[in-house]
Amino acid sequence: MTVYLITGAKILGGEVADLLIDNGEIVAVGTNLETPGEVETIDAAGLIALPGLVDLHTHLREPGREDAETVLTGTRAAALGGFTAVFAMANTDPVADTAGVVEQVWRLGREAGYADVYPIGAVTVGRKGTQLAELGAMADSAARVRVFSDDGDCVWDAALMRRALEYVKAFGGTIAQHAQEPRLTQGAQMNEGALSGVLGLTGWPSVAEEAIIARDVLLNAHVGSKLHICHLSTKGSVEIVRAAKRRGLDVTAEVTPHHLLLTEDLAASYNPVFKVNPPLRTREDVEAVREGLADGTIDIVATDHAPHPVEDKDCEWSAAAPGMLGLETALSVVQHAMVDTKLLTWAEVADRMSYRPAAIGQIGDHGRPLEAGSPANLVLVDPAVVRTVVPQESASLSRNTPFDGMTLPGKVVATFRKGTATVLDGKLAR
Repeated sequence: MTVYLITGAKILGGEVADLLIDNGEIVAVGTNLETPGEVETIDAAGLIALPGLVDLHTHLREPGREDAETVLTGTRAAALGGFTAVFAMANTDPVADTAGVVEQVWRLGREAGYADVYPIGAVTVGRKGTQLAELGAMADSAARVRVFSDDGDCVWDAALMRRALEYVKAFGGTIAQHAQEPRLTQGAQMNEGALSGVLGLTGWPSVAEEAIIARDVLLNAHVGSKLHICHLSTKGSVEIVRAAKRRGLDVTAEVTPHHLLLTEDLAASYNPVFKVNPPLRTREDVEAVREGLADGTIDIVATDHAPHPVEDKDCEWSAAAPGMLGLETALSVVQHAMVDTKLLTWAEVADRMSYRPAAIGQIGDHGRPLEAGSPANLVLVDPAVVRTVVPQESASLSRNTPFDGMTLPGKVVATFRKGTATVLDGKLAR
């Protein structure tokens, strides 16, 4: 294994130091480090060193939709975005609702080698919302599943949601809820409001998200389990989660990069690349989720990377599949929306995009401080670079990025997973 000496990096955007990586670990951090005989030196002057990013919400599509993404292509995109670990959502075909399927996804990640892949198991059989899946078997499998979600569909039945929260308590698991009351969103196409009326598109009201979050917070208070809210998107949702945290409840929440930056106004183009679930919201909602992320009400940024083949997006709005790419642009969007606006420091970015998601997902090898003895999972970022997003340059099999043609700050220069370089000079290392 190559020994790397990274020189002159700003650790979490602050102190300048060198890092020595050997045998998969950070063996020293400081200046004038003693090095073994043969070392590959990386000049990191002006670069920021962060712990490897962790994405708690990724759609890798395999098995079943390898035309949109595979574990290999998705983790390549992850590495280019600075991620060393991703959690793969269960809405595959077949659904990841058994030990066999989650182990398949886990092994595909190990074979790919670009990022550690942790499968998320489905809460219900087939994600149909009628019968609990084999939660215990998935937890005991080689994949050691600890997070469960029917993402893409809400666990709308309150009694079933309660049982799921109760069941995972036995092994400290977490239920991650896609908060969408289905009867309030039938045929919904975009955020409900004046603009949806003007455009003639069926509205997706904020209350459809907020009602489920409020119900599940109450259920979790009763059960005493772990609840995670996926892709929170409204001002009202932030307020509900903030109140839950004040009560000391074990409730966590995530926001996507696109909900930190983009607004419903983009739907006026009728370009399906801007169709997503939950939908893009108002400027007031964007400001609220930014504030929630800044003050810690929202725990993490998660990409909800949702690749789709061309035919699923290059069609009329009503027929298009919801979802956006996110892995390769997430850190740049966070820099633009949160760091450059002084809402977060780089150290707080490390907290929201590495430490906390790793803690929620219960993975000990990631989300560790950049110090001697920690696994060498880290990313080097050049915050001064300004780049234009070009979909054709993506490592993903899909091209449905909402940031096409947008100028964003920051670029991942290098990513290391367990001491092995997956990205060097901004390009895949192998």
